[in-house]
Amino acid sequence: MNERPTRPGSSQRPADTFDRRTCLTGLAGALAAALGAAPSAARAQDEKTALQKVRDRGRLIVGVYHEMPPFHVAGRGIDVGLAEALAKGLGVQLSLLPFNAGENMADDLRNMVWRGHYLGYGPADVLLHVPVDRPLMVDNPQVQIFGPYYRERVMIARDLQRAPKMDALDDLAGQRIAVPGQSLAGWLLIGTEGGRYREQLQTQFKDGAEAAQALLRGEVAVAAGHASELETVLSGQRERYAIEPLPLPRMRDGWPIGMAVRKQATDLAQGLQAQLNTLAGNGELARLFAQANVGWRQP
Repeated sequence: MNERPTRPGSSQRPADTFDRRTCLTGLAGALAAALGAAPSAARAQDEKTALQKVRDRGRLIVGVYHEMPPFHVAGRGIDVGLAEALAKGLGVQLSLLPFNAGENMADDLRNMVWRGHYLGYGPADVLLHVPVDRPLMVDNPQVQIFGPYYRERVMIARDLQRAPKMDALDDLAGQRIAVPGQSLAGWLLIGTEGGRYREQLQTQFKDGAEAAQALLRGEVAVAAGHASELETVLSGQRERYAIEPLPLPRMRDGWPIGMAVRKQATDLAQGLQAQLNTLAGNGELARLFAQANVGWRQP
């Protein structure tokens, strides 16, 4: 009665067969449990908030435009200082991610905020120097745009001896004007009054800081660009140069610039906004701009 049955069809299974099947069943169950645990762990990671992920990593990845004076040039500038202060306020290290601007702002938001660049870098946790603009927000629902920290404007700088007044653009008739051609200032001056001032323009400059340098060297009587670009070069010589808004009504108020995160990164946006409020309140934000010879204009 203790012998192992061997005939086909026996209802009693051999002991070794039973043990083997039990073992296989157990292994199958363990494998299934392991496979089920992996997605659960992935889900747990995904369920961490954006701010939690930054703190777990110990670094805040900040996207900044490459070679944008005075906000970023060779690892230094206003946006670099702001990025350092934001990271410090969150209790983490800064990881700076400079990049070249795309064809338009939507490209930059896609490459640096919500998807990443096709070349393999990005996205960052936050992108600086984003226009806080309602149409831009509507057209890019994948991001949150918030935290205005400066008000930019298109300005004109002029040599007071060669161009003593500027009540209107007519006062600059006959004067050579340096302006970056591929910029808002360039497009405005090229197109204003049906191209009336086009022959006066020198448009080979890459940015307003270069245009201001040409003015400083005496190559032109007038330079146009963003206020920050002109001020960082010329602010130390206000007795010789005037820097004033471009005399076009729609340009006098300028536009606020801020930052952007992914749409779902609400707690990170709140944390960054809180740090920005502190920097504005204690005067640190104004000091960052003053270090670059730029007057901070509250947005």
